[in-house]
Amino acid sequence: MNAHYNGIMTTPLFSQHYPPHSNAFAQLVSAQVSAALTEDMGSGDLTAQLIPAQQPAEATVISREAAVICGQHWFNDCFLQLDPKAVITWHVKEGESVVPNQKLCEISGHARALLSAERTALNFLQTLSATATETRRYVDAIKGLSAAILDTRKTIPGLRLAQKYAVTVGGGLNQRLALYDGILIKENHIATAGSITAALHSAFELHPHVSTQIEVENIVQLQEALQAGAKSILLDNFSLEQLREAVNINQKRAVLEASGNVSLSTVRDIAATGVDRISVGSLTKHIHAVDLSMRIKMH
Repeated sequence: MNAHYNGIMTTPLFSQHYPPHSNAFAQLVSAQVSAALTEDMGSGDLTAQLIPAQQPAEATVISREAAVICGQHWFNDCFLQLDPKAVITWHVKEGESVVPNQKLCEISGHARALLSAERTALNFLQTLSATATETRRYVDAIKGLSAAILDTRKTIPGLRLAQKYAVTVGGGLNQRLALYDGILIKENHIATAGSITAALHSAFELHPHVSTQIEVENIVQLQEALQAGAKSILLDNFSLEQLREAVNINQKRAVLEASGNVSLSTVRDIAATGVDRISVGSLTKHIHAVDLSMRIKMH
């Protein structure tokens, strides 16, 4: 997915590192699913052992509420790791909006595998759908304006990359995946380096080919960052008036990103100031898992 914002072509970082249908993507999904199944099953599912080993079964999954569906790859792999011959038939596409009581998919396979994988599969699907759904709300809220919605590193431990993927499914972009693939100089880095100028010059010297962003807290710091050659600036907790002033001062010299005090009720006004990007921690932090239901029927 490519997006064009204020003359800047941006591709979600997740897609750059883990292209859809690539081995890297498949390995990521497999590793996360394996860890989650091990966490839940340990040495074995004692309750599922009550069911005959070869007993066939079918299951249906429905959504109890409106949502953007995300996480089908993880969901599928939960069943396939326990029963490679399981068949999952989806009635909705990844990223599709659904309504309450809509049938999402049907699964057929060994009953034990369906029972053992059920909770882990639903956990992935309802959590990633929650992030995609929340992201879509923010994207829709600024429709018609030129800003982009980005995530942050405020993710669920162990689900960082999966949630970053879910943000892209919802129509957002990735601020950065982790500490290893971009520099973000924040208040404490600046204090340690001595100044905004010193921190930026160190970054440019040490990692000249890496994306570098610096956080500023007022207009004076913004002006210093621009004078020091910053090409990406995070405007931390700026008021709407300050954001408009920052855009006017910047004159498109750097990419401006607003952060802090962003909600569904404020995001459109923030986007209307002319900033390029808006980062929202709640996309991955303050989520409400989508209500899903799976019902199994024995043959």
